[in-house]
Amino acid sequence: MIYFDNSSTTLYKPPEVISSVAATLKNLSVNAGRSGHSLAIKAATALNNTRTLAANFFGCEPERTIFTYGCTDSLNLAIFGSVKRGGHVVTTAFEHNSVLRPLYRLSNDGQIELTVIYPDENGEIQGDAILGAVKRNTYLVAMNSVSNVTGYSLPVEYVGKALKDTKILFLVDGAQSAGYRKYDYSLFDMYAVAPHKGLHAPQGIGLLTLSEKADLAPLRYGGTGTMSQSVSQPTDLPESLESGTLPLPNIVGLFASLCHTEREGNAYSERISMLGNYFLGRIKEIKGVKVYTRDPKAGIISFNVNNLGSSEVADKLDRHGFCLRSGLHCAPLLHKSYGTLNKGMVRASLGIDNTFAEIDLFVDAVDNIAGNL
Repeated sequence: MIYFDNSSTTLYKPPEVISSVAATLKNLSVNAGRSGHSLAIKAATALNNTRTLAANFFGCEPERTIFTYGCTDSLNLAIFGSVKRGGHVVTTAFEHNSVLRPLYRLSNDGQIELTVIYPDENGEIQGDAILGAVKRNTYLVAMNSVSNVTGYSLPVEYVGKALKDTKILFLVDGAQSAGYRKYDYSLFDMYAVAPHKGLHAPQGIGLLTLSEKADLAPLRYGGTGTMSQSVSQPTDLPESLESGTLPLPNIVGLFASLCHTEREGNAYSERISMLGNYFLGRIKEIKGVKVYTRDPKAGIISFNVNNLGSSEVADKLDRHGFCLRSGLHCAPLLHKSYGTLNKGMVRASLGIDNTFAEIDLFVDAVDNIAGNL
């Protein structure tokens, strides 16, 4: 099988990540910060080392670098933890349901007013369109950095600069960019990370970085290993937002993946961009294929074939030996904008272990499905 579903999760995990997770499961399956014995202290040290490394990687203070259980958890914490009743939020049609569903829940409950910015006739959203929607009672702007549907890069740094010296919180969904693309992270008040994608870390661990502006209420209440004499949730970061046993094997795996990305990240980013450009050029040559991706640097290529549904095409490609994604990709408003709510899109997303030869095989398979061979 040839794996082209890396935007869902990267198949490739570096050997040091795998060995770190296995060693922790075997030798350090203890609860960090809950006991005073030597193994618990060793576990706490490993956890704190990962927190410090992640903070340095994403330009944040360690105590404001929060471990979560995935990027969806990070986004929910950011959105529900910052909610202001009667306030206004600006977001975009490019957003994943991890952003849209929490915001629409708050909007439908009458807690917030919500404005969604749709792409223009060129399929783009300009920063000024987002900023132009800001009102006097706007307290949050939420947008992703790279679309998981088309690979489109949103103007997050432009918006971040404009909001930097305001009271408005700026939340950036970095699910498709963290590990492959660097930003001035000081422009973001909250940055949500999916380490199992571009960082090649294990599933089940996420990150949320917070600026000094971001003061979040916890979503989970429970044991933190601190202030155990009190029935009230601690207020100090990071413990106030990290109730419960943290997934130490995944956190140690994240440490290894961050070290790996620090060494290889630039080369990986360049390779993904090269593969994406080659892929886009090849697939645009096929008669009967409609391509939605314009910027292939993220390695995301979305398309449809003739009048076939995206699931039908993906099933045919699966029989040719390709793993990829079809449907709405958890981003319904963008599909509404593109007119593909009924058929969805076929999405091929590249990883650093993919090859040009694999792309050629894929293009031949799509050409065959389109009836051109």
